Amino acid sequence: MRPNPDAHPSQFRLFAFGPDEILERNEIAHDTVVDARKRFPIIWVDVDGLSDIGAIRELGEEFDLHGLALEDVVNVHQRPKAEDYDSSLFVVLRMPEIGNRVSTEQMSMFIGDGFVLTFQETPGDWFEPVRQRIRDPRSRLRVNGADFLAYTLIDAVVDAFFPILEDLGEQLEDLEQDIMEDPRHEHIPLIHQLRRDLLMVRRAVWPMRELINSLLRDDHPSIDTKTQLFLRDCYDHTVQLMDMVDTNREIISGLVDMHLSAASNRMNEVMKVLTIIATIFMPLSFIASLYGMNFDPSKSPWNMPELDWRYGYPFVIALMASVTGGMLIYFRRKGWLGGKRASKAHQRVTEREKRDTPDSKAQ
Repeated sequence: MRPNPDAHPSQFRLFAFGPDEILERNEIAHDTVVDARKRFPIIWVDVDGLSDIGAIRELGEEFDLHGLALEDVVNVHQRPKAEDYDSSLFVVLRMPEIGNRVSTEQMSMFIGDGFVLTFQETPGDWFEPVRQRIRDPRSRLRVNGADFLAYTLIDAVVDAFFPILEDLGEQLEDLEQDIMEDPRHEHIPLIHQLRRDLLMVRRAVWPMRELINSLLRDDHPSIDTKTQLFLRDCYDHTVQLMDMVDTNREIISGLVDMHLSAASNRMNEVMKVLTIIATIFMPLSFIASLYGMNFDPSKSPWNMPELDWRYGYPFVIALMASVTGGMLIYFRRKGWLGGKRASKAHQRVTEREKRDTPDSKAQ
């Protein structure tokens, strides 16, 4: 068993409690753990950082933990799972990191007779509400077994994903609004980043749902039947999380199509404007090029006699203006310049809405 070179320094924290008293220590020695096991019915040892392999191995010997399970504790790329050993139930979860709400860390847990051991990669977790409940003498944690404490910790890990998905959902709504109003090239990297974040959450939640289902389905000596009733609620939370993940993934897939469609529509609008401008200048260019031909009217009466006309130039300018105005009126009536004609389907919808108004019904 070798530590990860990037592992954080190990910090040990102890909670030992019963219905009437509690012991809390932030820095503990091996003798403190041994004494607490003798005095209290439930003991919780929380380890932040996995660099002190010697202390972790000593803790494993005290609680008779299996060597293969301790190997999985140190190798932090495990998939969420539950494994039964002789003296304990070994559970692996993926927990959101504090401060970086779209990355996860491994949280390993041992559940045994009167004890719960948790191992985290980095300091900081989502267990402070659990600690507050332990300090409350009226809390249900003080009168139930270690398996109920384990359920509470698992439930805290599951609930930690809800604010993450809610935040991602708000980002998706803002991004969807921006794409609808003004699609830009920089929206594509944001879409891919949100997709990667959702994929990371899904990789953590999907196997965790199967893990909790196995705790409900299989008979584990460390999990009491009464605690399984509470695990059902935890399982429902994972189902809700998966629904949120799937919904947001569908929204992201739609955002890609929406961005392409909006960008295409925007390009079509630009091309339409340029086409209208070019179409307007086509007859103007024809008139200008016609009267720009070098025919001498003095050589023949058929050689552009209007060039010698007194009002020839104002006539040509008025002709160009009339052609331009006529084309603009025609384009607008066709709905190519913003003056859109209502379609028959739109007219039917409008007429139906008028018929359904309260005033029309009263008449």
